[in-house]
Formats: sequence, structure tokens, C-alpha cells
Amino acid sequence: MSPRARGMATLGLGLLMGAGAALWLSEGPGRRPAVGHAEAGETLSSSRRNAIVVAAERASPAVVSVSVVTTRVVRADPFGGLFHDEFFERFYPPMEYRERIPGLGSGAIVDPAGLILTNEHVVRNADQITVTLTDGRQFPATLLGATPTYDLAVLKVNGKNLPAAPLGDSDHLLVGEWAIAIGNPFGYLLNDTQPTVTAGVISATRRDIKAEATESGVYKNMIQTDAAINPGNSGGPLVNGDGEVIGINTFIFTQGGGSLGIGFAIPINLARRVLGEIQRYGHVRAAWPGMLVQPVTPYLARRLSLTDLGGLIVTRVDPGGPAARAGVRVGDRIRRVNGRVINSVDDAQSSIYGAAVGDRIQLAIERGDRRLDLGLTLAEAPREEP
Repeated sequence: MSPRARGMATLGLGLLMGAGAALWLSEGPGRRPAVGHAEAGETLSSSRRNAIVVAAERASPAVVSVSVVTTRVVRADPFGGLFHDEFFERFYPPMEYRERIPGLGSGAIVDPAGLILTNEHVVRNADQITVTLTDGRQFPATLLGATPTYDLAVLKVNGKNLPAAPLGDSDHLLVGEWAIAIGNPFGYLLNDTQPTVTAGVISATRRDIKAEATESGVYKNMIQTDAAINPGNSGGPLVNGDGEVIGINTFIFTQGGGSLGIGFAIPINLARRVLGEIQRYGHVRAAWPGMLVQPVTPYLARRLSLTDLGGLIVTRVDPGGPAARAGVRVGDRIRRVNGRVINSVDDAQSSIYGAAVGDRIQLAIERGDRRLDLGLTLAEAPREEP
């Protein structure tokens, strides 16, 4: 055999051996056959159905769009501000007319009977409230009750086969667990009723927001999330990976009106308590401790011979009120409320924020050289005479 022939034979043998080795490697012991297109498609489909998808499918049907119409009085100068004279103002007063202002928010059906949770600021001063479900049905809504203190409102619609979102437990949230915000941001620009779903995590819990940071009210014990919350999301649910409502989306920190990944939701356990109060009493009863307190100022510390500025001084005890029944006296120094160190009125408010009538709070006080632990049961605040 010529050298060329021997070379060709060697090359052919090498190719056959390579092909045989490749075949043995692909079908040898411990190797699985290649996955077919159908199996690959099934694997892909199952991998897409993650916790976010399942949670959104469970909660989305109960998310509603809340459309409101409010009326405001507008004053217009017929001369466009040209004349600022008592004569003209007397005989040509500014014109007044009523302007109807539309607004939009979100909400969540939490009871098949048609009870809906949303934010109070969404329906504040509303003359007309309309609720739109994800299936396209629309219902006029009645405001059962609202509380500006907690920025929560309860609406009622009359309908059949209404979906209801399951409620979770906001007292045992884990920082880093899934948080899914569902609502209708910029719903007035969209031509369908499908809610928008955004996902993130629980960034923090028990956040207290300074009063100057918002215009709607005082917010304490809030849930912070980086799930995108935009205008129109207010009142919609924040749900966990199981599709349970854990909060009511309320506001964001923003510089230009859009989401920066710093959003806040009212814990659902507080919302559940507000819902129960409105269902039973028609309003949220204000819890009342029956006393007034003030911070320890340097002047007050000198007058009372106190060595530090911590705690709060009781300046008034209402006769027959909860504090009086608990044994609190004027001049007592409150050091802790429910185990939390108190150095300001804001600290005290935070420690009992969300407390209801009938709840019992523990006070650690100093009375001269004595230290006392007193239990105080909150009562309903007396209503002011009209």
C-alpha cells in the first residue's frame, strides 16, 4: 500500500473511531437522550409559572379600579386681575362656578358581599364613586366609612359572584420576601380593565414616616417595598408570594412623580381592624388614654429636679378616664409604653399607633423615687358637643 493510501486509511479509521466515540458518549451509560422540542416547551412553561405569576393570578381578579368625581368651587376675576379696586370688587365681584374633577385609584375586594378596601385620600370629598372590576363590570359604590387618621376607606358595591382577595398576616413579614403591587396606575390612559402587576421585595417593615414627608396624614408602622408604585396604584393591594394581601399601597417617595423604588403600604392587619370597626360601628372609634403629656424640656427638668430629659411628663389626667382608673397621676414620668422607650410625643404615638378601643397598654412610670408598672385600657374618646 502506498504511503498516500495508508494515510487515507488512517484518516478514515480516525473519523470512524471519532464518530463511534461520539455515539458512545452521547448514548453511553448514565447519559440521557436529547430533550425533544415538546418536552423543552413543557419545561419552559412550568418554569415561567413562578411565585409571582401564581400570586398575581390569585389576587388580580379582586383588584378594582376606583373612579371618583369631586366638585370644587373656582373663583375667576372677570377682568383678569387688571383692576384691584374696592369699587370694581363691589359691583363686579369675582365669578364663581363649580368644576367637576375626576380622580382615579385602586382598591381590593376583601369580602364576597362587596366590601372594598382603599385609601381615604382616593375617595376624599367624592360626589360620585364608580368601581370597575377586571371582568369589565361596573358598579356604583357607597362609602361605608373612612378614617383620615389611618388613610383607609371602606366601600360597598352590590353585585353577584364577586371575587375576594385572601388576607395575609402583616405582623410576620420577612424582609426580602416577594412583594407584588397590583393596581391601575395611569388607568385613565389605558383602554382595558386589566390591572398592572409589578414585583419587588419587602424592603423594610415598621417604618415611621415624618409628618412633613406626606400631605395625606401621619403614617406609622408602614411596609416599605421596591415594587413599582405609580399614580393610580393608591388603594390597591400589596400581596405576598402566596397571593395574600399584606398591605394597601398608599404613597411613594419621588422626585418627579414616578416610582424610585421606595413605596409604602399600610399593613393589612391595621386595615382589617379598621374594616371591622366600620362594619360594626359605622366609623373608626378613636382610642383615648384620658391624659395629656409633654416632653421633658430643660426648663421642666430644672423645675422638677430631673437629671435627664428622657420620658414624658403627665400634665393632665381626665377624671374618670382610662389613665385615672389605671392610677396615673399628674407629674408622673412615663418612661416606656408597651416596652418601648419614650422620649417624645411621637414615640408615644408610635407605640400605640393602630391601637383600638379596649386594647390594654403597659406603662412604665416613675413617681419620685418609685418605679411603677401600670396597665391602662383604652376607651372611646368623648365626642365633642355640636
